[in-house]
Amino acid sequence: MKISKIAVDSKDVEVEASVIEVGEPRTVNTRFGPRSVATAVIEDDTGRINLSLWEDQITTVSAAKKIKIKGAYVTEWSNNLQINLSKQSELEVVE
Repeated sequence: MKISKIAVDSKDVEVEASVIEVGEPRTVNTRFGPRSVATAVIEDDTGRINLSLWEDQITTVSAAKKIKIKGAYVTEWSNNLQINLSKQSELEVVE
């Protein structure tokens, strides 16, 4: 799927994209206790989108130039579309 085709509430999203930047991790309190979260920006030849990263995903994506995501879902946060990964989602470093 191309980024330009992604819409709010999309499910089972599969995308391959370049990592543009990974924001500074911040700590948030969840029902599971404090956890680290960061927002990355990824792009393909059709556009850019935010990607929400948790815990180990932050360092995995920080070291990557290109990633492939499978089984993600899309929400809207602060008027921006955002790809989110569930426990069933796959995140693979391509390069």
